Amino acid sequence: MKLNRKLTKVLKKVGGICLVLFGAACVFMGTVYFGLWGALPSKKELKELSQYRASEIYDVNNELIGKFYIQNRQPIPLDSIPEHVINAVIATEDARFYNHSGIDTRSMFRVVIKSILLQDKSAGGGSTLTQQLAKNLYKRKDFSIFTLPVAKCKEIFIAKRLETVYEKDQILELYLNSAPFSGNTHGIESAARKFFNKSTQNLSPAEAATLIGTLKATTYYNPYKHPGRSAERRNIVLGQMQKYEYITQEEFQKFKEDSLVTDFARYDEQSGLAPYFREKLRQRMLTWCKENTNLLKQPNLYTSGLKIYTTIDKKMQEFAEAATREHLQKLQQQFEGEYGNKKPWGQKTTLFKERLKTTQAYIKLKEKGLPEDQILDSLSIKRKMNISSFGKQKKVRYSTLDSLEFYLKSLATGTLVVNNTGAIKAWVGGVDFENYKYDHVQSKRQVGSTFKPIVYTAALENGISPCDYISAREVSYENLNNWTPSNSGKKDESYINYSVKEALTQSINTVSVKIIEQTGIPNVVQLSKKLNITTKLPEVPSLALGTAELSILEMAGAYTAFINGSRASAPHFLRKIENAQGKVLETFKEEEPNKEAFSETTRQQLLAMMQNVVNNGTAKRLRSVYGLKNELAGKTGTTQSNKDAWFVGITPNLVMVTWVGHDDHRIGFKSTRLGQGANAALPVFAKFIQKINAEKDFTTYTTAKFPNISDEVKSTLDCPPTKRDGFLKRLFTNPDKKKSKKFKGRKN
Repeated sequence: MKLNRKLTKVLKKVGGICLVLFGAACVFMGTVYFGLWGALPSKKELKELSQYRASEIYDVNNELIGKFYIQNRQPIPLDSIPEHVINAVIATEDARFYNHSGIDTRSMFRVVIKSILLQDKSAGGGSTLTQQLAKNLYKRKDFSIFTLPVAKCKEIFIAKRLETVYEKDQILELYLNSAPFSGNTHGIESAARKFFNKSTQNLSPAEAATLIGTLKATTYYNPYKHPGRSAERRNIVLGQMQKYEYITQEEFQKFKEDSLVTDFARYDEQSGLAPYFREKLRQRMLTWCKENTNLLKQPNLYTSGLKIYTTIDKKMQEFAEAATREHLQKLQQQFEGEYGNKKPWGQKTTLFKERLKTTQAYIKLKEKGLPEDQILDSLSIKRKMNISSFGKQKKVRYSTLDSLEFYLKSLATGTLVVNNTGAIKAWVGGVDFENYKYDHVQSKRQVGSTFKPIVYTAALENGISPCDYISAREVSYENLNNWTPSNSGKKDESYINYSVKEALTQSINTVSVKIIEQTGIPNVVQLSKKLNITTKLPEVPSLALGTAELSILEMAGAYTAFINGSRASAPHFLRKIENAQGKVLETFKEEEPNKEAFSETTRQQLLAMMQNVVNNGTAKRLRSVYGLKNELAGKTGTTQSNKDAWFVGITPNLVMVTWVGHDDHRIGFKSTRLGQGANAALPVFAKFIQKINAEKDFTTYTTAKFPNISDEVKSTLDCPPTKRDGFLKRLFTNPDKKKSKKFKGRKN
């Protein structure tokens, strides 16, 4: 009897404690339900549920090349999701999904008993898909030790409301479009495109199981970073599918044996395809969104799911980036090798010291009042860090000073590919967007001899003929402080007269200055304006040698005139913009090209002369070194002290402009051999053409021919490249005495 009384007392106490705990739990849940921890979404809010949608960027062939997003989310309807994807998520995450009303009591008790009491980690979670959807849609807030209890209660209440607002299939659709997958992607479609470069409807059962498997731990089971773990988790998902009879034993064995091969596509702003172009597009689109206030609702670039169709060709962009990277890696090594220990970016140089004082690390220590020697000591401490070289990360043990020196030595580059109407096909603003965000497609540098075709075009338009002969002898111009232009790498050719055609082919400086003198600088400036060059040009004789600072964009637009009926095209990249539902919001038509900037005869003559540059002149290594058989034209360019290397390559329907140099104007190539346009810039074009030559899809570009020139134009080009002065003139000319005269080409 005494034992029974004691047991009764114990049971009463336990019951009382349980009753108190139950009451406390009810009170706590009541505080959550009535909004003391933040208001719950109403049924009306849930009915109007809006999900952020990433805006998508498409190339000229409507292939996805990037996104703008807060969360990488790309919703699709349930009927676009294969049954094996749906089966995988139900079998793994919520087997009784169609049998509960938001809360699965059986699963909750299983979790309490197995996971909590028996410490069985294989028991799985107790949250239903509807509860997980609530968690995905409404971020958990921090309430310290109450964070998890509050969040779980909120998710239970929201789940119950979701079940009264939506049908099961609608909940499933919302879940699959909002679930956080690996790689900072939200929704099955974004994950499918990121990890397998395909739409959800094309996922195989094994690929579907791989993605669904990442829901358990998105980082730990990331199939790109941890393929082994991901494959193990995939097999568990497949096992669940077999358990619930969504697949047979034979299918289970077959899918398990599939090799896990990802086709990873980066869409983040720091990496991936065309990051410099995407940043330019982002700026343009932010302006467009602000300007479109006449729409029912102003679009948000990051959440409205806009579809942005561009002129970029994904394959060409890939090839241009690869060509740039391949060449610059080799050139960088040669660049450093030529300087050896006398590097102008070294830690003892004035340049290095000046740049150091602009770094945040230096400024912070200076603000603390530390003397110079202590600042340098602090910045000399080595530690583990990552450095980036051509977009690849490398772990090193560097000090802040070492890191600055490493990045200070880096060459910079920019490349633009446009078609004859100015549609941009590839945009490469540099080789490492994460560390060098300055876009060299838009920056301005001296253009060197790539400006000469414009000078020569103006000359032909003003009566000079390709077969006129002009002396290569150096001249000192008295009214220009005895400025004496010379020819790089050539001795004074006092007795040689170059045809205008050959002077462009060999890029003869002395002849070019005499040509601009005969033509008149104002005529060259006027033609430049007709070619869409908006930068104010220096109206000085050295303009003939390319002392003007222009952007790659301007140069590309100007050169299109030679393959576009003498009309310069404005480079452009937008085709149309649609909303998330596919309604066209704006279509962008190509700007009407300028009127003819020069005659058809001049166009044919200049194009033939630039073809000769490739076949016999400064760009002949396109043939001799790179073995290109395409019909090509082009012009090299190198500025004073080898600071800037340029190459403009022309095919019958493309113009490609490349610049290579250093961001700091004080650093140039040590030798012309290395730094000339034919060596430092031309190979990017050569490698790009080699790559498109190997692609059958580009035969319209690679097999294109320049239109035949007329017999009349042929006759104007048919002459020997050079002529020597006659015997008497050579006899009475002293080659060691500089000729002096006044420059007379400033006015018409």
